[in-house]
Amino acid sequence: MARVAVAAVLPGELALAACLVAGVRPPGWALAGAEALALAVLLLEAWVLRSLYVAARARGADRRASWRAAVREAVPVSVRRLVLHELRALASLARWVRRGTHGVRPGDLAAAYTGPQTGMMYGLLFVLVVETVGLALLIPWPAVHRVVLVLDLYGVVLVLALHAACVTRPHVVRPDGSLRIRYGALFDLAVPPDAVASVRIDRRYPEGRLVTLSEDGVLDLIVGSQTSVTLELNRPLPFTRPLGATEETHTIRFHADDPRALVHALRQPA
Repeated sequence: MARVAVAAVLPGELALAACLVAGVRPPGWALAGAEALALAVLLLEAWVLRSLYVAARARGADRRASWRAAVREAVPVSVRRLVLHELRALASLARWVRRGTHGVRPGDLAAAYTGPQTGMMYGLLFVLVVETVGLALLIPWPAVHRVVLVLDLYGVVLVLALHAACVTRPHVVRPDGSLRIRYGALFDLAVPPDAVASVRIDRRYPEGRLVTLSEDGVLDLIVGSQTSVTLELNRPLPFTRPLGATEETHTIRFHADDPRALVHALRQPA
């Protein structure tokens, strides 16, 4: 009921906010009714979260674990993961400026994979900048101009953040032969060394989305419409899709800008 209430009220609140920004004043009773409804939904959400928190505490969990359990149960996993992906991507901007990397320790091999998509990302960024400037000059209505400008600027920042997340979160080969396959903040799969049956350079140009799983259990992590490394596993490994669905794979095909170095590091662990 709480989820349905939020899904029903949120679009109305956004429409009301757009009207106010554009200078349209709804009747007083409409404003009062909308705010009362929004307050009722917030109280319902607070009551649901508190009930879930109390139930978790009754099961013996500490405060932090209880709040996490309450949020996990109240908020759909796809919403939580989308918000988390966006926050991690935005945080990657600061790491990118510092030329830092995430999850790479001394002795690890960091394998970049952004080569095939860098030109496309900067091209998209250029188009967004041109669109932002063009709309800023063409839209004559101040209220609409402000809303569109904010949305366009956020789009520019988000594209930069997505690319920064890919640059600062490379694939990682540990000295013990374990492998961490990533794509920015959207995908992260740890492969233990005892699960690796074979690895080879294998350049392919598959079609599909970023994460594509075939019916026979072959996972393609596609970057710029290509993969360059094929990893055969000796047992199925579970992985999590960007929106939270969990599946299994026995073969992983992914891209590395220098596949030879990655394959060599996996074949000869320290």
